[in-house]
Amino acid sequence: MNAPTPVTPSSPTRELPPSTVVVDHPLIQHKLTLMRRSRTPANEFRLLLREISMLLAYEVTRDMPLELVEIETPLEKMMAPVVAGKKLCLVSVLRAGGGILEGMLEILPAARVGHVGLYRDPVSLAAVEYYLKLPRDISERTAIVLDPMLATGNSAAAAVSEVKAAGCQSIKFVCLIAAPEGLKTLHEAHPDVTVYTAAVDSHLNDHGYIVPGIGDAGDRIFGTK
Repeated sequence: MNAPTPVTPSSPTRELPPSTVVVDHPLIQHKLTLMRRSRTPANEFRLLLREISMLLAYEVTRDMPLELVEIETPLEKMMAPVVAGKKLCLVSVLRAGGGILEGMLEILPAARVGHVGLYRDPVSLAAVEYYLKLPRDISERTAIVLDPMLATGNSAAAAVSEVKAAGCQSIKFVCLIAAPEGLKTLHEAHPDVTVYTAAVDSHLNDHGYIVPGIGDAGDRIFGTK
């Protein structure tokens, strides 16, 4: 039996693109470990992904600007901070992106939602688009593109390209697990896009799956395999 693969997502010796943010909060890492287990059933997998997505939402929105407004508490008036600036759009990369979208909307209920449908060609591993629906005013918003796995990076780069083509200039990418190959591909295509991930795993296998990873995120979310 092969020895277990050690995963150290916050290792200081790992060379990552400067646009990468690894969110290594203990709660996220604990829940991710539970998701990685092959025996975790689909219902628990979905719940864990939703919880991690809510925690990631805090980090990805950390730089949202604030402004002071006057309010009245039960005791007196005061100047209190509220979120200011651009509105948000959550862009789910179908089909697995919906697993992150649910948790993000719990924290960001006022965000608009867009969808990009992509599938990976099994031979070339290139991204093939089959659906696109984005808010008309996405150019006025900050887009947060969601996909649990950043593997080859081809789908992520294609999704970001579609969002940019719609006029959006402020874009972030959120995933659960990234491979070094995917981070490199996305950074080379879109160096202005910051990637937020809970872990950076070892590598891709011959089929383009992240190792050690969690398997096929879509199949595990929906129980289709």
